[in-house]
Amino acid sequence: MATVFETRLIGNIGKDAVVKNMERGVIAINFPVAHNKNWRDKKTGETKTKTTWVNCTIWKKDGANIKITDFLKKGALVELEGTPFAKAYPQEDGFIRTEIRLNVSKTNILRPAKCDDDPHIDIIDADDSEYDSEYGLTSSMDDFTLSDEDF
Repeated sequence: MATVFETRLIGNIGKDAVVKNMERGVIAINFPVAHNKNWRDKKTGETKTKTTWVNCTIWKKDGANIKITDFLKKGALVELEGTPFAKAYPQEDGFIRTEIRLNVSKTNILRPAKCDDDPHIDIIDADDSEYDSEYGLTSSMDDFTLSDEDF
């Protein structure tokens, strides 16, 4: 019997998509997406948020239309479908870092990225305690990097 391992993710893009030309005529379009889980603490009544970052990749053949990159901008709200997988690798300090990745098969732009012309569009929930108003990043977002071993 065949099995299926796909996931659907709705969240905000954390950085503009990066296009990388790979070997054998393959293009990787990489971008991180934040998923916010909101809940109310039963003891304090306080609203809390937990942000999980998922590093996403859209694979294309060399010469394929990559117009989607015009829409994969920081702050855009996207709905993605694809195959998830986990990756672990050692860091310089000896700790093992793990991350969630998604090979994207379907993309839907639910809301375009924040435009300078429209200050009413928020890109991250105001209740996100990890949000840094000066740089617009979270501490976990600073850790997002790509290396050749990612592909």
